[in-house]
Amino acid sequence: MTDLIRVVVCDDEELLREALSRLVDVAPDLEVVAAAADGRQAVEAVALHKPDVVLMDIRMPRLDGIEATRQIVRATPVTRVLILTTYDLDSYVYAALQAGASGFLLKDAPSERLRDGIRIVASGNSVLAPEATSRMIEALRPELPDETDQVLLRALDHLTEREREVFDLVAEGLSNQEIAERLVISRYTVKVHVSNVLAKLGLPDRIHAVLVRSRLRGQL
Repeated sequence: MTDLIRVVVCDDEELLREALSRLVDVAPDLEVVAAAADGRQAVEAVALHKPDVVLMDIRMPRLDGIEATRQIVRATPVTRVLILTTYDLDSYVYAALQAGASGFLLKDAPSERLRDGIRIVASGNSVLAPEATSRMIEALRPELPDETDQVLLRALDHLTEREREVFDLVAEGLSNQEIAERLVISRYTVKVHVSNVLAKLGLPDRIHAVLVRSRLRGQL
């Protein structure tokens, strides 16, 4: 049996917190172990339960999601933080990523995208909301690996045809589940391809795949 991915849901709006908890719990491989109404409660819940993933709001009373993320990542490195945001919070999201968050999704993301996002960050990878990446790219551009465009292009040439398809879809912000449906392959196969692509390109996570694709867009 596959181990359950244990989740803490943190949002100061009670109805949304309950809705997110139900949305997560409906998946057989996901389990909500605690809910928090602010960042301080989230930090305490993580210390108590040692979850795999925290779904974290940003603007909250007492302790905001950015500082809560920083404290969680520092104290409990095994726990990954997935930020839930809206279109107008790009600067906050960037700060949260700098604090150690593993990515972000929009609060109105489709249910399966959110669940798959949890699975992605639990596996050690990162995820970006495909609808809200454009303004993030310029802010995150300095985080690109210190490589020339030609080196990156040569690395792309070493991808198989299928790996190139997966790279393009990852760079568009699609989740593993969405890529699997697009290519009519299993989610496990997608996961293997993503790992191979990141290794061949020397990239640490999916976020950098988005940035590389943006950087080389005019040369591909």
